[in-house]
Amino acid sequence: MRNFSFIIVAISILFSAAVSAQPVNINTAGPEVLAEAINGVGPARAEAIVAYREQHGPFKSVEDLREIKGIGPVLLESNRDKLLVTSD
Repeated sequence: MRNFSFIIVAISILFSAAVSAQPVNINTAGPEVLAEAINGVGPARAEAIVAYREQHGPFKSVEDLREIKGIGPVLLESNRDKLLVTSD
């Protein structure tokens, strides 16, 4: 039984790593997904990203995130590979 529990935990960790490895579309993701996917972005800043998107329309590039207070070049560069912009 102990080995079974270990296997379940290991599979869960591997699955969550695989899911989080997928880039996040900043034009469609909700605040929960954004906060989870972007290192250095918590719930409040994720809400600010969504509010900015709703007010100004879809992001044209990942660089547009720099318009949001608290998102600077260092945060953006450290997360660039996790972010995606599409118009879908």
